[in-house]
Amino acid sequence: MTEYGRGAGSEPWHPEDPLYGDQGWGAQQAASGQAPYGGPEQQPQQQYQQQPQQPYYPQQPQDPYAPQPQYAEQQAQQGYAEQPQQGYPQQQYAEQYAAQPAQPQQFNGGWDSTGQQAAMPYAGQQPDPYNNGYAGEGNDLYGTPEAYPPPQPPGQRQAPTVPEVPEQGGEWDAEPQEENHPFFTGADDGEREDDEPRESRRSKGGGGGRDRRGKTKKKGKSGRACLVLAVIFAVGVGGVGYVGYDFYQKKFGAAPDYAGEGTSETVTVEIPTGAGGSEIGQLLKQAGVVKSIDAFVQAQNDDPKGKTIQAGAYTMKKGMSAANAVKLMLNPSSRNSLIIPEGKRNSWVYGEIDTRLGLPAGTTKDIALKKAGSMGLPDWAKGHKNVKDPLEGFLYPASYPVAKGMKPEDVLKKMVNRASSEYGKQDLAAEAKKLNLDGPWQLITVASLVQAEGKTHDDFRKMAEVVYNRLKPDNTQTNQKLQFDSAYNYLTGKSNIKIGLSEINSNQDPYNTYKWRGLTPGPIGNPGTEALAAALDPTKDGWMYFVATDGQHKTEFAKTLAEFNKLKEEFNAQSGQ
Repeated sequence: MTEYGRGAGSEPWHPEDPLYGDQGWGAQQAASGQAPYGGPEQQPQQQYQQQPQQPYYPQQPQDPYAPQPQYAEQQAQQGYAEQPQQGYPQQQYAEQYAAQPAQPQQFNGGWDSTGQQAAMPYAGQQPDPYNNGYAGEGNDLYGTPEAYPPPQPPGQRQAPTVPEVPEQGGEWDAEPQEENHPFFTGADDGEREDDEPRESRRSKGGGGGRDRRGKTKKKGKSGRACLVLAVIFAVGVGGVGYVGYDFYQKKFGAAPDYAGEGTSETVTVEIPTGAGGSEIGQLLKQAGVVKSIDAFVQAQNDDPKGKTIQAGAYTMKKGMSAANAVKLMLNPSSRNSLIIPEGKRNSWVYGEIDTRLGLPAGTTKDIALKKAGSMGLPDWAKGHKNVKDPLEGFLYPASYPVAKGMKPEDVLKKMVNRASSEYGKQDLAAEAKKLNLDGPWQLITVASLVQAEGKTHDDFRKMAEVVYNRLKPDNTQTNQKLQFDSAYNYLTGKSNIKIGLSEINSNQDPYNTYKWRGLTPGPIGNPGTEALAAALDPTKDGWMYFVATDGQHKTEFAKTLAEFNKLKEEFNAQSGQ
């Protein structure tokens, strides 16, 4: 078996095999006393007229390890009979080389004196694998014009002639082409540098062969192109990295925050009623107190009392950490809020606003009386006669931000708007009609009287019934006079519980309920939610009288004048009268 096939003997080699024709050359020693090739005894090899080669066509797929048929043992002459080869669709060797005398056959594996390779002896006659016998036909496949030339000894070989390929305009050049686009070359669209002519790249050597073509690369242009691509790549990577980092910081990273307790610069931040953590954080960020909303919300959630931050005006420091901002807002000292208790008169509210804003006494009151019509009062609260203060009853009891730098009218408008909002939650006009009152204005007035005289929620409802019973036209016990000390104290601006009869009877003010029938011209204070609810839902037990037996916290009620006089005696005994 040879190293080129699995057969027992020699096999026909493919002409493109790199070792084609090397059998016995270089590795085998001369046999039967014959001189090795290349020595002085070697005869010049018979030359054959070289015929132009036909183009080689691709073969069908063939198993390279399939057993190959053996040659016939008897070879009377060099050459093979013309026959079709199985498994090769290419054109077969159809003609022999030119007729020449048969040479004596030698079976020593070397070359004879004529330069022809002698056939190797075989053990026995082998059957013709191509069904066409070799012997006797005298055909030489190397003699045909289409055949490959016969093998030659190594010493007499010549380099194969490579026909020059004619240049074609559409020929594909396997070499990398120089990039001459203006983007890479830096030239204008109309500028093109002429490449080196193709002919100068072809070899001028003999044999018509083609040398390896080369071209000097313009490293300057390639470098610029690489630099441009590198810059683009760097910018792209940097952009993607920035976007990714920003996304991570927003979703998973810690929120931006200041450190420390802030600077010495202070600022007043007003927190509206019902504001949540995000809204508070937004206000603080706008004022420069905290660095981000998320930081404040997180700090508020981390503090157990963070959710108890109330509405109001807070004096804060700029550049504070979110945790310190929450801590400061929970400290009452930072809160610049004015809390109006239920039942307080407008005169008290005006004085508090002047003090907190650092204004002269009476400033807020003057503004209130002059600009009452532009404060936002509802229409049913306007145009009433003998009213001492048009805003009385509309500075709703609640907490309001009041800090230096704010204007009194702005503070008053917030209070009036709050009152209008609370009163608007119910249909006061319809409720007033049910209670035989002349509209919402009188209903608010009743609520202010109840707030001023009552002490508890139960007192409020009984007190409201007392008001409504005394206003009845058939009231013959008080003759529709309320006779409330609180109303008289309002007109005098005092809070005395001891009022002499002579003083009461001599005062002709419309707010004197001892002198005039019916309700006061307007509210005498700012009623709270419970007082208003009691005015809307009084008891129906027949209460007509009441006495504050301890003068402060305890109020007792009576239905008849006799019961009232008994309660009055108890009060006089306790007060030393």
